[in-house]
Amino acid sequence: MSKSRLEWKVGVFVFIGLILLAGVLLEFSKGLTFFRPTYAIYLRASNVGGLKTRATVLMSGVQVGTVSDIQLAPDGKSVTITLRLYKQYEIHKDAKFIIDQSGFLGDQYVAIEPTNNEGETFHDQDRANAQAPFNLQEFTRSATGFIERIDDTVKKLDEALSNVTRIVLNPDTLTNLAIAVGNLRGFSDRALVVADGLNGLLVTNGPAIAHSASNLVAFSEQLNQFADGLNGVLATNRDAIQGTISNIQTSSDTLKNLLNDVQAGKGLAGDLLKNEQIATNVSQIALNLSITTSNLNRLGLWGILWQHKPPKAKEQNAPKELSRQ
Repeated sequence: MSKSRLEWKVGVFVFIGLILLAGVLLEFSKGLTFFRPTYAIYLRASNVGGLKTRATVLMSGVQVGTVSDIQLAPDGKSVTITLRLYKQYEIHKDAKFIIDQSGFLGDQYVAIEPTNNEGETFHDQDRANAQAPFNLQEFTRSATGFIERIDDTVKKLDEALSNVTRIVLNPDTLTNLAIAVGNLRGFSDRALVVADGLNGLLVTNGPAIAHSASNLVAFSEQLNQFADGLNGVLATNRDAIQGTISNIQTSSDTLKNLLNDVQAGKGLAGDLLKNEQIATNVSQIALNLSITTSNLNRLGLWGILWQHKPPKAKEQNAPKELSRQ
């Protein structure tokens, strides 16, 4: 075999190997291509879990791009994910970006969930927020803490049951409980006897009770009739009653004015109260009347007229002597 022929076969073999190697690289690079036009979207997430570069971006199960870069923010509180999406797919801005996982232990990827496909679509260099992935380890730690708390609760419950068994369910307590149940049963039996007696009393005095109830009903009806009649009288004589009340009020006002005048010294009564001379004369007249009444009761009318008749010369002084007697 000539040297040139051997070199040509080796070259063909190397070329086929390079083609196979390129196919393997494309397969393991999850569809990375250098010839399809793309645009970039920056996602902000609090945690990316196990997401890596070159991870796929799926929408409805179809690959629409790849993860080209993952950068941690300077403050360490967020992560920026760069997506390279194929230009042939338009993503509306109301879509949701979720970092999901293939199976239980599979690789993580970015899932795009369309909602209503309303509003504008994403363009190159646009930004959006991504939902953090489910962290199995954190969930396991939380579940472990929860199980520990449940274990502590069970221990406390077991201690409480032990205390209840030791304190409440001891022989003395059970004996007292049995006695209390017996007393309660006896009380219930006596209550039944009392109830039977009360029932018999009601049955025996049923007619009397019914008669009393009928009398009470009749009295209530009569009371209603009386109330209706009284309402009728009030309605019929409303004007007269109002006039009487008005007259009473007028009389009260007049009496009040009269008392005010008397207190102020107006009129005869006011003069009697305020004028000392008139008051003295009235007192003297009252004294003379008292003396005259006393003599009249003691001597009689004829005794006063005949037995103590004064002489004619002294007629002018008769009232004074009569007053002295």
